[in-house]
Amino acid sequence: MTYLLLLIGFVLLIMGANYFVDGASKIAQILRVSPMLIGLTIVAFGTSAPEASVSFIAAFEGNSNVAIGNVVGSNILNATFILGVTAIVFPLAVQSDTIRKEIPFALLGAVALLLLISDIQLQYSEINLITRTEGIILLLFFVVFLYYVFEMAKNNRNQIDENPSDTMNISWMKNLAFTIGGLVGIVFGGSLVVENSIQVALSLGMSETLVGLTIVAVGTSLPELVTSVTAALKKQTEIALGNIVGSNIFNIFFILGASATIHPLAVDSKIFVDMWLMVFVTFLLLILSRTQHRISKIEGIILTIIYIIYLAFIIIRN
Repeated sequence: MTYLLLLIGFVLLIMGANYFVDGASKIAQILRVSPMLIGLTIVAFGTSAPEASVSFIAAFEGNSNVAIGNVVGSNILNATFILGVTAIVFPLAVQSDTIRKEIPFALLGAVALLLLISDIQLQYSEINLITRTEGIILLLFFVVFLYYVFEMAKNNRNQIDENPSDTMNISWMKNLAFTIGGLVGIVFGGSLVVENSIQVALSLGMSETLVGLTIVAVGTSLPELVTSVTAALKKQTEIALGNIVGSNIFNIFFILGASATIHPLAVDSKIFVDMWLMVFVTFLLLILSRTQHRISKIEGIILTIIYIIYLAFIIIRN
């Protein structure tokens, strides 16, 4: 039964991602905005739902390590393995606005989080802590990001010529149903895969710690992985890249901000190695995106290898 549910989960993930990308790209046409904007918002926020639920529940229960580790691990996975595999499937073209604004905003989030958790080093405090005040500050940064996206969407609509006949041929309700239904399939399918993979792994003798660092960490990012790869296969590279960058921004500013507002988050000193890696890979993404305004297959392979090395490191460390 476990293996059957695992199979059903993968089918839901793949089918859900297919409908989700199709629906989201059509909605971009209806709204007369770029697919990149849809990727940064609807797709990114939707695929980050598992990370949000895990971190919020952990914050309510006072489990800071899970709330912070989930976000940091997910962002590293997004910027290395998911981006790498997506670029291997189809090289990702990067718009100049993404290089100048969105990726630097994601880098700002990574650096800001590193500074916020460095209370012992910067303020000589007894513990490192993300306070409620700092959580609210992160949420305010998220509001700034939403305002930027809204303004960019408004300017984008003015630049894109509307073809009434094309717009009329695209059904609002049909594509909204595809998008919502696809997202439900992704989230529910991902949940089935994670839960049943854990059961299989434990039955095979894997420790709970190892399962948490591997299956659960990758499992909550399955929506981003499947959605980005599906978008790349459909040559919707703007949605694929927007999903990854938008998810990283959403994870830090909204998920961690809201989690710290719910309950102040104590920071384990072990997380600093992972934090520095998150800053590094986000900066690396900025550098790679400036090379011919694309993430090539070779660069995708390099990013994938970085995550494999990191995964080996955390397995040995724990």
